[in-house]
Amino acid sequence: MDAIDKISKYPRLRIYVYRGLLSQWTPEQIAGRLKEEFPNDPIMSISHESIYRYIYAKPQASLNKKLIKLLVRKKTRRRPSKKRRRTGSKILNQVSIDLRPEHINLRNEIGHWEGDLMIGKDQKSAIGTIVERKSRYTLIIKLKARNSKEIAKMFSKELNKLDPIFKKSMTYDNGIEMARHETITKKTGMKIYFAHPYSSWERGTNENTNGLIRRYLPKGTDFNKIDLNTFIEIQEKLNNRPRKIIGFKTPNEVMIKELKIVA
Repeated sequence: MDAIDKISKYPRLRIYVYRGLLSQWTPEQIAGRLKEEFPNDPIMSISHESIYRYIYAKPQASLNKKLIKLLVRKKTRRRPSKKRRRTGSKILNQVSIDLRPEHINLRNEIGHWEGDLMIGKDQKSAIGTIVERKSRYTLIIKLKARNSKEIAKMFSKELNKLDPIFKKSMTYDNGIEMARHETITKKTGMKIYFAHPYSSWERGTNENTNGLIRRYLPKGTDFNKIDLNTFIEIQEKLNNRPRKIIGFKTPNEVMIKELKIVA
């Protein structure tokens, strides 16, 4: 039985695929999640190539046009980001990523994060994004301003909602907005490490996550006009999205599992 027949024949499978696409999952995520949830059910098993074939079988048909529109588009090549630095400015008491313990690089331990700002329309608004390195769990933080006082306050507030096992360290870029990093450490207990200038790959998880967020909030968005509930909704979508890199589990599932381990 080919892909088109299988998805057409079995309503359970078809509905699962449709719901996955509506949740902005890729065919690869849908196929991987099916294996995770239905390991012994041959009906609920299909490859991501088969899902693509089903979607593109009749590209001009009304239903297929709708399914094609639900596919996550490939990212365009990212332009070099404009860093928020002032000539000659220096953040006091920085600890370089070179001094970050090696075990953090391995991603075997929960509680180590990467952080950054996403800048809105005309450089007049911003949101904070923080991503946990092992689970890919994401926090989107609404900010009233881009200054270091607001960032220290709001980052600390959101991070302190988490269980202590999730608060070990954060790696940030060299943006002057992190000038009050010692305040964050004092309030949360987290060590802050700084990546090298113009080295976004040292925070690759955060950079990739910012790309996912841009699918919902494209460049040119005025973040001041976006309400808090919208940010929370996007955050929940990302944290309940199966990720190939963590075995098609969701970030939420990984975080819950880590809590059970120490319970």
